[in-house]
Amino acid sequence: MPEATATKQELETVVKKVLASIERPREREVIERRFGLAGAKETLESVGETLGITRERVRQIEKATLVRARVGLANGKNPSFDTAEMELVKALHELGRAARTDVLAQKLIGHSDTKSRGIVAFLAELSKKMVATTENDRYYPAIVLTDDQDDKSTKLAVDQIIEALKQHGQPVDKDGLFKLAADAGLTYEHPNETAALASLSKLIANFDGKWGLNKWPLVNPKNIRDKIYIVLLQAGKPTHFSDIAAAVKSQNFRRNNVTEQAIHNELIKDDRFILVGRGIYALSEWGYKKGSITDVIRDILTEESPLHREEIVRRVLKVRQVREATILLGLQNQKEFKRVAKAQYALEQGTTTGGK
Repeated sequence: MPEATATKQELETVVKKVLASIERPREREVIERRFGLAGAKETLESVGETLGITRERVRQIEKATLVRARVGLANGKNPSFDTAEMELVKALHELGRAARTDVLAQKLIGHSDTKSRGIVAFLAELSKKMVATTENDRYYPAIVLTDDQDDKSTKLAVDQIIEALKQHGQPVDKDGLFKLAADAGLTYEHPNETAALASLSKLIANFDGKWGLNKWPLVNPKNIRDKIYIVLLQAGKPTHFSDIAAAVKSQNFRRNNVTEQAIHNELIKDDRFILVGRGIYALSEWGYKKGSITDVIRDILTEESPLHREEIVRRVLKVRQVREATILLGLQNQKEFKRVAKAQYALEQGTTTGGK
């Protein structure tokens, strides 16, 4: 958890001073309700219903009140605001010059409840050094250092990163994301900046240092099977199901309290996972295929026959983690295989890849 750089009480004191400078009670109430400074954050409609005015009138009051508050701060009416503003700017620089409001609140205050997020958002709205971007189905509410950035240009940059990921088609690390952004024409100085922008999107996910579209299982595993897939991919080799279960439980997955038996059941059901030994599973994309030892030997002899016993064993061991004796026992299946010379085996006449 990031270390808090300011206390909630310190920032709340600054906000109270700003609110106290708003002379009209109704204007103060609009600000408190819209930013969640005295309870839940409310919509324009909700505030309007409470105060008996239209949604548009609430918007006008909010906008005008914020303008007057900014003018007052520019005239030096609240010196403590400058200190708070510096804290926000410093935190944003450390986070890559942009951050979701909840992330910034967590870094500054140490937690991210409604009021903490409201305090951060309100202070950002009052500052000329940063801009608060709006939330919708594609973007989280966020705070961005200005430097010619505004709500529209920030979201445009985020959209360019989304499109670059779509074109690339697979997850990338932070440096890879930086390169994709550069190739898309975005000029940022450090990979932290492009990662910060990507984090503002509800369409992008980040898992285990990899960035990608949130519909990609590798960065946004939605079920046990996706989690198993990631664990095996990270292992890079066939792994026993008990070790897979332990890795799933140790990873930073949501709902990681699944049982070993549940994980084993999912391994059996999913075609992505191939049993290659006693309790050992591999990914089908590594070239493994489902089937018994007999099936594997049959496929090998279908491709080339006859073969020496040692060559058959060598080829089987490339795709199955079993004892040599198990393979030799499989070769004794006279319905499938026949010895045609000393230690040389071929398919029994009439045997095909589908069996007799």
